[in-house]
Amino acid sequence: MLATLIPLFDDNLNVSGYSIFTQKRNLLSEPSFAGTARYDGMTDIAGLDLIESMGVKTLSDDREVFVEVNNVSIFSDISSQCSAPHEKIVLLIDQSVVPDDNYINRLKELKSQNYKLAIRKLPIEKFESYRPILSLMNYILLNHKKINIKNAKIYFGKIFPELKLVAVNVDTQEDFDKLKADGGYSFYEGTFFRTPLSETQNAVAPLKINYIELLNIINDADFDLTKAADVIGRDTALVISLLKMVNHMAVNSEITSVRHAAAMLGQKELKRWINTAVTKELCADRPSEIMRVSLLRAKFAENLAPSFEIAGLSSELFLMGLFSVLDVILEKPMEEALKMVKVSKNISNALINHEGPLYPVLNFIMEYENASWQEVSRLMLLDNIDMKKVYEAYISSLTWYRDLLDMK
Repeated sequence: MLATLIPLFDDNLNVSGYSIFTQKRNLLSEPSFAGTARYDGMTDIAGLDLIESMGVKTLSDDREVFVEVNNVSIFSDISSQCSAPHEKIVLLIDQSVVPDDNYINRLKELKSQNYKLAIRKLPIEKFESYRPILSLMNYILLNHKKINIKNAKIYFGKIFPELKLVAVNVDTQEDFDKLKADGGYSFYEGTFFRTPLSETQNAVAPLKINYIELLNIINDADFDLTKAADVIGRDTALVISLLKMVNHMAVNSEITSVRHAAAMLGQKELKRWINTAVTKELCADRPSEIMRVSLLRAKFAENLAPSFEIAGLSSELFLMGLFSVLDVILEKPMEEALKMVKVSKNISNALINHEGPLYPVLNFIMEYENASWQEVSRLMLLDNIDMKKVYEAYISSLTWYRDLLDMK
């Protein structure tokens, strides 16, 4: 199975929930599942399996989770598949769930059990015939490129005033700003939050310069621990984070200085901690999802190294994932942003030129994040990559991220 989480933002770029999109089979390597075999296991809802195994806290920090259900699985015993609080689960249907009595009664039953409901990919011409279903929905996901929001606000505001509108396929910051200004949408889904404004030429904030200096120190092949410790000492947030990290690893230790704490971690662990902690601080004035994307990409890339048969480059893959949103963090084009940090040729080639030994992993992660399952399946087939190992690599990244936050 494959699974990925896609965030939903509010007007203030706060993450309000996540959609889980899954793919049970690689249809390119198992073509029989494109035929009648596709009905095998249709009552099993993969997204609920993921929530049950990982927990809502790990996946979404207790925010709502949108889970795909189809016209068959909607009749399954959903409660038995997932013990998470029902009010945290939003069951996401499409037009395969038709407006007849069987489906309408089932949706009413689910709503009476405190599940929330959402619908997507519903053509405008079907809005009227779907009134009985729309009246039960909490959310409707709309492709903002195919709908006039002014007309939609009037229509839904008059007939379904409690229904929240979600704009999907929001690909640019400019699109988000316009949709927000026009009003009508409660949430937004798309890649806009990780796309820097092309005209941005801001100077980098002085505090970020300190963080970049620290990154450059520790990413030298054999850096000076004391020099790194002295730069850490300039920032209270980093000092607190470092002490928490050391105390977590060495209970009852008596730390006498920042240099002492750095020495206790050692060069390898200090480097790993700095790369993650500094990324967190660099993202402090960006949407919180940017930090999450940066860190998850880093660990996912590292975890995928054996599958791409480049295990020896796992450290570079970690940094490549970490810096893959550096242009967004620093609000500068990637080429300019990377000039400020010391990275290997492999990393810069992957992030700027989209080439070199690391790029196939980056490309794979980008397709995976967007739930582009057909392309992901093609890439796995071409490189003879095992689906189970990819899924395990992603789940391991989520667990690592959860544990990382627990330390802070």
